[in-house]
Amino acid sequence: MARILAIANQKGGVGKTTTALSLAGALALAGRRVLVMDLDPHGCASAHLGVFPEGLAASAADLFLAEEAGQAPWDKVIRQPGSGLFDLAPSCPRLSELDMDLKDRKGKGIVLRQALESGPVYDHVLLDCPPHTGVVLVNALVAADLLIIPIQTDFLALHGVRHLFDTMRALNRVLPRPIAYRALATMFDRRAKACLRVLALLRAKFGDRMFQTVIGLDTKFREASAAGKVVQELAPDCRGAGEYARLAEEVAAL
Repeated sequence: MARILAIANQKGGVGKTTTALSLAGALALAGRRVLVMDLDPHGCASAHLGVFPEGLAASAADLFLAEEAGQAPWDKVIRQPGSGLFDLAPSCPRLSELDMDLKDRKGKGIVLRQALESGPVYDHVLLDCPPHTGVVLVNALVAADLLIIPIQTDFLALHGVRHLFDTMRALNRVLPRPIAYRALATMFDRRAKACLRVLALLRAKFGDRMFQTVIGLDTKFREASAAGKVVQELAPDCRGAGEYARLAEEVAAL
């Protein structure tokens, strides 16, 4: 079965989607078979790759709505955007309705894990998680082999992580094993003393549960989004692409 990586932070604007797509690109270029699942109803990862809900035959939401895991319509859901570097299970607004759709379903917290177990074979599945606590985020955390928490090197970003850890603590009380996680420092400005102080605080707080790789500011991320590409396709030699290549190596070594 694939190694499942959930990328989550309940504070917006921390580089969550950039991390999901750029890490997917780095893993794919390292020879891995990769699927990105856009589980955020806002659909930023899908839109980044030029995939929009209008006209989709199916989306990631349909994988939750199948009555049995073996009936999940993977063949209709999976898309190959752009150059086909990796596969995409696109988002749609229906994801925001799944709390109501699944409220009476038995085992509603393991629907995604069961769907992945019966789905196509990948080396890595990356879950771009929604920002709010709900059945989709819970499913992603339960399914994940590793939770990656992008944290902007800004003092306000430290406060936002608390909500995610509250959710993790609640789940850890009922799960057979604690959720494994690593923090990832993002949007780091080497020229800013405040960023340096926050990075030091993060390293003190998370210790060995923090990636050594630090993702800096790079205008190529924004340019890649405007072009409907991942950064490795637009500027393979840029600093950001190199940082995500190093992150992919760290992930593979865990």
